[in-house]
Amino acid sequence: MRCPYCNYGESKVIDSRPAEEGSTIRRRRECLSCQKRFTTYEIMERLPLLVIKKDGSRQSFDKMKVLNGLMRACEKRPVPMSKLESIASDIEQELQNSLDREVSTQIIGELVMKSLKQIDEVAYVRFASVYRQFKDINTFMDELNKLLNDKKID
Repeated sequence: MRCPYCNYGESKVIDSRPAEEGSTIRRRRECLSCQKRFTTYEIMERLPLLVIKKDGSRQSFDKMKVLNGLMRACEKRPVPMSKLESIASDIEQELQNSLDREVSTQIIGELVMKSLKQIDEVAYVRFASVYRQFKDINTFMDELNKLLNDKKID
């Protein structure tokens, strides 16, 4: 790391600590030439993640879109915002951990549904009705019956 004062190429780390909720590391350094101190930040590099839409187009992943979908599904439900933010972050992390740089909207939708099913069944059915584009009451009832059968098995 080059010193911002004298441009010398060597420095020593005096202190390291997490910053920004653990996503960054803050380091205090001291130049080995001029002995002045300076701060650097180490940030984890994230590879770009592309979402393949139903029409075949691609756009970069946006966690806010996942969060907005969760908020709409959980509107007027007793689900805290912190839980929704946690789910959105977990989904983003799961997608980043996979080695695929492109992911379909179907995979994202299934991850959202799996999370909603565990926290609020009404929100799950709301999301599923839009995501799976229920055409009539029979498709809606089929999904409700699946949910009830899964509950009986548990």
